[in-house]
Amino acid sequence: MLLLVGLGNPGARYKNHRHNVGFMAVDRIMERWSFAAPRSRFRSEASEGDLGGVRILALKPQTHMNNSGEAVGEAMRFYKLSPADVVVIHDELDLAPTKVRVKLGGGVAGHNGLRSLAAHIGPDFWRVRVGIGHPGHKDRVSGHVLGNFAKQDADWLEPMLDAFADAAPLLVKFDDAGFMNKIALALKPPRKKEQAGEPDKPAPPKD
Repeated sequence: MLLLVGLGNPGARYKNHRHNVGFMAVDRIMERWSFAAPRSRFRSEASEGDLGGVRILALKPQTHMNNSGEAVGEAMRFYKLSPADVVVIHDELDLAPTKVRVKLGGGVAGHNGLRSLAAHIGPDFWRVRVGIGHPGHKDRVSGHVLGNFAKQDADWLEPMLDAFADAAPLLVKFDDAGFMNKIALALKPPRKKEQAGEPDKPAPPKD
C-alpha cells in the first residue's frame, strides 16, 4: 500500500485557494479512477482505490495545513509504512503554473505542510510539487498562496488536473520521469510531423 496525500486546508472558505491544489489533485485522481467514497479516518478524508495494480489510500488531512504531519503519521503507523511509501502532493511557489516536479526527500522551503510532515514522519517522503507561480515579491506571497485561483486560471488548471490524474499510475509506480513527461505532453502536444514522403508545400508567391 501507498499513501497518496494531498495537502490543503479543510472547509469551503479554502476550497479554491492556490494552497489547496494538493486537495484538488487528489480529488481529480479519486474521481478519475473510481476510488471508494471518502470516509473519516486518521483525522483525514480517506479513500481507498487502485492505480495500475497498486493499492492506494488517498488522504486529505483535515487538521489544517500546519498539522498535516499528525494525520499522515497516524495512517503511516497504522499500516506500518515507511516515509518512502508516502507520496505528498503540494503547491510550489517556485514553479510556474502547469509545471510538476517529483523528488524523494529534501527540505521544506518555508512550506508549513511539509514542515509538519518532516517533523512527524521524517524528510524522506516523496514530494510532488505543483507549480502555482510566484507573485513577484515576497510581500505578496501570503496573499497569493492563500488567495483563490483567478477565473482565467481555469484555462490551465483544469487540463493540468486532468493530465495529473491520467498519469497517476506512473507516479505510484515511481516512474517519476514518465509521469512528468506524460503531463507535459498532454499540456503541450508535439507538432504533427510531415507525413512520410509528402513534400513540403511551396510558399505562396508574393504580390
